[in-house]
Amino acid sequence: MALDIPFNRPYVARRTEEYLREVLAAGKLAGDGRFGERCRGLLEAQLGSLRVMLTTSCTHALEMASLLLELGPGDEVIVPSFTFVSTVNSFVLRGAKPRFVDVRADTLNLDESLLEAAVTPQTRAIFPVHYGGVGCEMDVVLAVAAKHGLAVVEDAAMAIGASYRGRPLGTLGDFGALSFHETKNITCGEGGALIVNRSEFVERAEIIREKGTDRSSFMRGEIDKYGWVDVGSSYLPSDLLAACLLAQLEEVESIQARRQEAWERYDAGLAGAVAEGLIETLAIPEECQSSYHLYGLLLANGEIRQRVQSRLREGGVQTTSHYQPLHLSKMGASWGEGAGSLPVTEAACERLLRLPLYNEITALEQERVLDLLLTVLRGI
Repeated sequence: MALDIPFNRPYVARRTEEYLREVLAAGKLAGDGRFGERCRGLLEAQLGSLRVMLTTSCTHALEMASLLLELGPGDEVIVPSFTFVSTVNSFVLRGAKPRFVDVRADTLNLDESLLEAAVTPQTRAIFPVHYGGVGCEMDVVLAVAAKHGLAVVEDAAMAIGASYRGRPLGTLGDFGALSFHETKNITCGEGGALIVNRSEFVERAEIIREKGTDRSSFMRGEIDKYGWVDVGSSYLPSDLLAACLLAQLEEVESIQARRQEAWERYDAGLAGAVAEGLIETLAIPEECQSSYHLYGLLLANGEIRQRVQSRLREGGVQTTSHYQPLHLSKMGASWGEGAGSLPVTEAACERLLRLPLYNEITALEQERVLDLLLTVLRGI
């Protein structure tokens, strides 16, 4: 059966084609072109951050942060198991190992009450993940980091437009990483950004991003030729991608407003099911402004989740679960403590269902999702 309402439908901003034609006409397609610089300026202004560097993905932004922190063999990084593999791959590639911790039942964010006990003499950093664009309890994260001399890298892949106590997510730690993948609120298909919040890292971040060369200094006319001066890789997105991104960044306020309206429509429509005890929904703590990246609900168990998901698919509505716990994966098992060690994470994997939510979803589409979902829930 055709899926009339997909889980995601990428948004194409109004000026996308115009900007792409401009890039092609200018004849400069490589990274750090005119559109890349405009994106950087807009992001730095929106975030109030020291420096933002566009990357080819959030994965690469996280890898850059791990390189800048010189994470390596013998080092440990505290990270939730309930996250995408890129969060962990970024430092595992350097030889460091994850120290998995559980998440909170209300937000599915890193459980800050478990941080202190997870710190060991080998711990070098904390990588909090702002799940769904809702901030972790960063006061506690930063306090534990300061007490033990740890770096903080915020995985803010879902969190553009979100904040914690009025500060944009990604700007509270030493580094932040954003995603512009096609499933995100703001997208250029594939892309990301590294937010650098400490001035001592800016120069080296430029070098790592430019294949380990000082080419950025050369392009600014600060040196007469550039060379290989450090480790690095090719992390620059094409100006074609930057053109797509700029068109979306210019609409960020209206995009976020539409996402919030859609999220609130789901929340109001499911209030009765919550009151009846049929589902639980994820919380947005008072100190957090969400990006409204996703709408997730928790069913009683995995069997019911699968039945609901199957019935919705039969009705033409695509839903999805989310991460498989990394500590139970083939790769992560060598660092985890096995099944049962992170009970909230393991339960979330079984119970979580995410509803279709994209920039141009209509009220009629959402009404159809809600009608079908409520019919299924009350018939189980």
